[in-house]
Amino acid sequence: MSELFSQSPITFLSLTVLSYCLGSISFGILLARLFNLGNLREIGSGNIGTTNVLRTGNYWAAGLTLLLDFAKGLIPVLIAINILDDTIQLQIVALAPFIGHLFPIWHKFKGGKGVATYFGIVFGISFPGGLICAVIWLVCAFLSRFASLSALISVLFFPIGLYLLGMLDFLPMALIIAIMVWLSHLSNLKRLLAGKESKIKLND
Repeated sequence: MSELFSQSPITFLSLTVLSYCLGSISFGILLARLFNLGNLREIGSGNIGTTNVLRTGNYWAAGLTLLLDFAKGLIPVLIAINILDDTIQLQIVALAPFIGHLFPIWHKFKGGKGVATYFGIVFGISFPGGLICAVIWLVCAFLSRFASLSALISVLFFPIGLYLLGMLDFLPMALIIAIMVWLSHLSNLKRLLAGKESKIKLND
């Protein structure tokens, strides 16, 4: 049955649209409201992701934001892998939640930076590749205490990891994600170069 569905353009388009809509749900904003943490746009960096939720001091809200943003990248990929047999279609569906997170239709196309969602996509495409990227993020975060720098370095290893694993068909998607993560972090990069970027603080 999955072969039959995979040949349908409607199935592919439906998966892509639904994946984008799922990615457009800004869980950081929703959880900040649920936990009465205030408007994330007016806190810290103004970003809607896990790091900024963490700046409110609510670890539960930050953990849930990370988990849900990760899941909205992982779930569409796992569904697409079991339905679609075309690599190009699979990559487009995988990109959809990431683009949705960056440009959410529910929030006037002003989203986050896509790091947690990127990790969900990586683990969905390749568990070993996900582990490589996650370990690199953790090591960089431990050594530098900069979440942004950790993300920038980690995402570079996404296409490299896929190449080393022989998953060459997925390189276009990996390169697009890497470029978009770097573009979304341009302001962070400027602050890093100027020595003004905020560090991760877990004891405030």
